Amino acid sequence: MELLKRNPFGHILFIKKWLIRIFAVLTHKRYRGFNELQIEGSEIIKSLPDTNVLFISNHQTYFADVVAMFHVFNASLSGRQDTIKNLGYIWQPKMNIYYVAAKETMQAGLLPRILSYVGAITVERTWRCKGKDVTEKREVNPNDTENIRIALQDGWVITFPQGTTKSFKPVRKGTAHIIKQHRPIVVPIVIDGFRRSFDKKGLRIKKKGILQSFIIKEPLQIDYDNDTIDQIVEKVQFAIEQHPSLLKVIAPEEVKAHEDLDQLRKWGTY
Repeated sequence: MELLKRNPFGHILFIKKWLIRIFAVLTHKRYRGFNELQIEGSEIIKSLPDTNVLFISNHQTYFADVVAMFHVFNASLSGRQDTIKNLGYIWQPKMNIYYVAAKETMQAGLLPRILSYVGAITVERTWRCKGKDVTEKREVNPNDTENIRIALQDGWVITFPQGTTKSFKPVRKGTAHIIKQHRPIVVPIVIDGFRRSFDKKGLRIKKKGILQSFIIKEPLQIDYDNDTIDQIVEKVQFAIEQHPSLLKVIAPEEVKAHEDLDQLRKWGTY
């Protein structure tokens, strides 16, 4: 029965579609109204295959980054060029978009649990627990990597390879292992301005009139057979503009006070 059709994770597509539509309506003015989303490279989205695409991005809020991607991807697929105007694009959204998120984040309250139904692939972070780094890394849950494989086979996956909203933190090698093992098309995205627009969770508008940037880059050139894990990690760092070499010598207190990339540029450090 069409109304009860499910995706590989058991989510009823009819319910998922309406959740995407509702959240799109509720959030549209956050990117085109209260604040503006400046998009570059949306033509790349239309050229991508329907499955086995991995989007990698820097991370600034828990949820606003992902919501913006749902808007941009669906607008681009509907023929809009670097814009999300006219919300009609969300009526028939792409249903096989998934995003990787920390399990503890997606279980922290009713709203995150609802957002999880939209397409979250929840994973247990081995290096962090309850907002704090752990001294002893836990074993990777094989179900987590298997779910990412299933999602790539079914569609597109969004991941934030640093695993944190803090700027210039190391890229986790798990992302490189996924790339090497499953050989997806890897599309980098660089975002900016979200940290100043929203609170850390990305649910509350903190400041209006902020220009948010959303740059989609050409797919990475990766030699899946010969590139090492470390080489892939370095490519990812440069692609999402988070490689340590891009951050010149700057006082630690200034880094903390000016974490956004645009602020770092103003200080002449990036």
